[in-house]
Amino acid sequence: MPECNMDYLFSYSFDLKLPPEVIGVLPEGIRANFYLAGGSVDGPRLKAKVLPVGADYLLLRKDGICILDVRATFETEDGALIYVAYSGTAEAGPDGYEKFLADDFPLKLPLRNAPRFQTTHPDYAWLNRLQCFGVGEADLAASRVSYDVFAAL
Repeated sequence: MPECNMDYLFSYSFDLKLPPEVIGVLPEGIRANFYLAGGSVDGPRLKAKVLPVGADYLLLRKDGICILDVRATFETEDGALIYVAYSGTAEAGPDGYEKFLADDFPLKLPLRNAPRFQTTHPDYAWLNRLQCFGVGEADLAASRVSYDVFAAL
């Protein structure tokens, strides 16, 4: 098997527009859209802002696992646009589904994601080649999500 190392790239955080847009209970779980309100990216490999566009089109399963489906845009300090898309999970606890329905959802959730990046800017084309892993937390009391992002090398 090939060796795999993780290289820290950057951290990012963004604010959420709360409350979420709740689509409702579906056969697959509860669908809720959390819209992004902007944020920042900072680290040794990338500095940018998270534009106030995009959302997490979240699905909360009955077992308390949230399936993340996020689309966002980063804009670097020199004006390059970077499309970011990722799936992942959030742990709301085994009773998270029932707590959401009772309007008693946990205020902090651990997050894991697998972001991919797309850009046409030559200075950031290296991002197009990466598979990354993000470790973070949603702090719903502060309407904020934060991640540290690592590249698998």
